[in-house]
Amino acid sequence: MDMDTDDPEAAELVPDVAAAVPRQAASADVFQAIVREIPQLEEDKGLLALLASSVDGNVDMCLQVMQHRIDLSAAAAPAAAVEHARRLAQRGTPLTTLLRAYRLGHARFSDWLVKELARQTDDPRLITATTLSMSRIVAAYVDQTSEEMVAAYTQEREHWLRIQNAARAARVRRLLSGDRDVPAAEATLGYRLRQYHVGMVCWMDDAVGGADELTRLERAVGQVAVQAASAGEPVFLPRDESSAWAWLPLGIRDRFDSAEASTANVSADIRFAFGDPAKGPGGFCLTYLQAMAAESVALAARSRAPRVVTFAEVAPVAMMLGSAELLRGWVRSTLAGLATDDEHHARLRDTLLVFLQSGGSYKATAERLVLHKNTVQYRIRKAEESLGRPVGENRYDVELALQASHWLGPAVLVPGAGPAAVRDKPDP
Repeated sequence: MDMDTDDPEAAELVPDVAAAVPRQAASADVFQAIVREIPQLEEDKGLLALLASSVDGNVDMCLQVMQHRIDLSAAAAPAAAVEHARRLAQRGTPLTTLLRAYRLGHARFSDWLVKELARQTDDPRLITATTLSMSRIVAAYVDQTSEEMVAAYTQEREHWLRIQNAARAARVRRLLSGDRDVPAAEATLGYRLRQYHVGMVCWMDDAVGGADELTRLERAVGQVAVQAASAGEPVFLPRDESSAWAWLPLGIRDRFDSAEASTANVSADIRFAFGDPAKGPGGFCLTYLQAMAAESVALAARSRAPRVVTFAEVAPVAMMLGSAELLRGWVRSTLAGLATDDEHHARLRDTLLVFLQSGGSYKATAERLVLHKNTVQYRIRKAEESLGRPVGENRYDVELALQASHWLGPAVLVPGAGPAAVRDKPDP
């Protein structure tokens, strides 16, 4: 038959059960159950006493609500419980751990109520109705208190991270300015500087900003660190609402495969720029500056840039970006007609760049581009016509200008004449 959870007899019995439950024994038992199931809480000895007070306060408050029929809207969470949530946030303990503690406490505390109820009556109907009534009250209390804990935790975590990030940012600025107080820097950053590192910048495509995007970026950095087999936890430092700096610890390893590490299991709308592996406090600063330079190329290249850019592949271009006007003028004067921004000249530029990078070998260029050797020879000849001189003249400047045009495209090239500017003779 249906049970009435508002049964008058059950309503009368609930306060008696609450009054009879031994508060101290129940609190101690709930505390032990939580610590036993979540042993990491016991590792922080400084918080154990506060956890015990939090449990004691919640048990006492819930029993008072039932005993005195207190409206839940008037039952604020115990101060010790709020402070415990705040301390967990400061230590970076996951919110899921806090919520699990409340679920465990809920179950254990309910056992005490049922046991006491069994001592007060053996009427099956009354036991069922009273159990339902108490369960409803306890569930409502735990739900309300949990929401307060989540709010306290979230607010404190955001506040703590702002303070921590401000301190980290200040310390990084001091390192960049030449301060070499390594022990102080390591303490602030929570990171060992006497090792190899890789600096990186990560940012969102079409970002709108917000805490969620920073959370995604932090998670992405963690995934990259795992893929790269980092020698510890990375440093993550928000730059704004949709971009961040980070450093990956490599320990004694001086190599880093950015392509393998950054693409696996990371959202496609997150982009990366990496510095080169570098050692020690000076290397910490150098690889950061390299990552920033690589980012500047990626941002200047816009949609032309791949998702992952490394300083090693764009170093010359990055160092030429000091003045966009000077760079544009230099590229155009160096490449002459080859700087025309159209499909035909783009093909010639790409072929010539590979040709120069291959040591002037037609065969190697053809193999890399999967072309016939005659096609390569034809394109190099047409490229020389557009340059107005043999490729061998001033070849290093030409190669740098080709790299700049490869990455920056229209930003440094001469606008083409549109569809009419297609080559007038097909490649053989």
